Amino acid sequence: MISVVIPVFDEEGTLEQLHHELSEAAVARGYDLQIIFIDDGSRDLSWSIIERLATADPRVLGIRFRRNFGKAAALSAGFDAAQGEIIVTMDADLQDSPAEIPKLLAVLDGGADVVSGWKRERHDPWHKRYPSWVFNTLVGKLTGVHLHDHNCGLKAYRRDVIHEIRLYGELHRFVPVLAAARGFKIGETAVEHRPRLSGVSKYGWTRIPKGMLDLLTVQFITRYGQRPQHWLGSAGLISLMMGALGMFYLAFIWCWSRMPWQGAEEAVHLHETAALFYSMTMLLLGSNLLAMGFVAEMIAASVSRQRDEFSIAQYTSPREKAVTATAATPTAVNPTGNPTGQEHEAG
Repeated sequence: MISVVIPVFDEEGTLEQLHHELSEAAVARGYDLQIIFIDDGSRDLSWSIIERLATADPRVLGIRFRRNFGKAAALSAGFDAAQGEIIVTMDADLQDSPAEIPKLLAVLDGGADVVSGWKRERHDPWHKRYPSWVFNTLVGKLTGVHLHDHNCGLKAYRRDVIHEIRLYGELHRFVPVLAAARGFKIGETAVEHRPRLSGVSKYGWTRIPKGMLDLLTVQFITRYGQRPQHWLGSAGLISLMMGALGMFYLAFIWCWSRMPWQGAEEAVHLHETAALFYSMTMLLLGSNLLAMGFVAEMIAASVSRQRDEFSIAQYTSPREKAVTATAATPTAVNPTGNPTGQEHEAG
């Protein structure tokens, strides 16, 4: 089964046509389809249309939020309700074509775990295209996940991916980055991007600074999420060293200026030097960064007890048999620490 997850926010003019195109694509390819519409606090008639579609088509599931919680929350709710082994996400504005879904599935069949669409020919104004190009370039350079279009809403995932990735805030556009950090394979394929025929874009210039901040968040999470002291502590130690060197230098010139062979007018008064305040600031900053690092480490240690920090690709035997055998007999442990008879890869 393929589950199609579609966040909806004020898209009353496109929902029926989108459902029709999805149904046509499913019939043409023989897909067993589940269609999940998540109404993210729409103020128009979107929910009424979703209810009507769900009544007429048992493949349709509607989820309605009490208010607008954002696209990441809508996708998370859709992922939780998805029953398919393959989950496809797309926008509800008809700019993503359901006819492109087979392209995504073909890349999955080629071994990818996540496939992102690439709107090679975009029907958007220049003030949306060029900032998007800059953003995608930055994401590729900072994270190592080089995709032409991280913002494309048309993506496909294997179920294993969504079980391991939890979305919040505005991190939905970084799912390929978060998945790559867990060891999943990322693919990309060019897809059709159609002009908007109904409704208005939900994104403006305010998306740019938010996107940059989210990028820094993802960069920190993927590299230092389980070892925050490596970043905070390193910055803290550098700051402490610079502050300490400044203080040693000031102490030296204070003593030197008061040597007998120096004139009284040559004496250095530390409270009159800016270097004293810079050095004190660096010492305080370094101490605070180290303290923050220790607190972050304690939080990471607490969270790690609730969530595995590895990703298992496969077992040498069916997982059910392995679990049953482990429960029935004592577990023999080999020198590497892994249960005998099972092999796993940590991502």
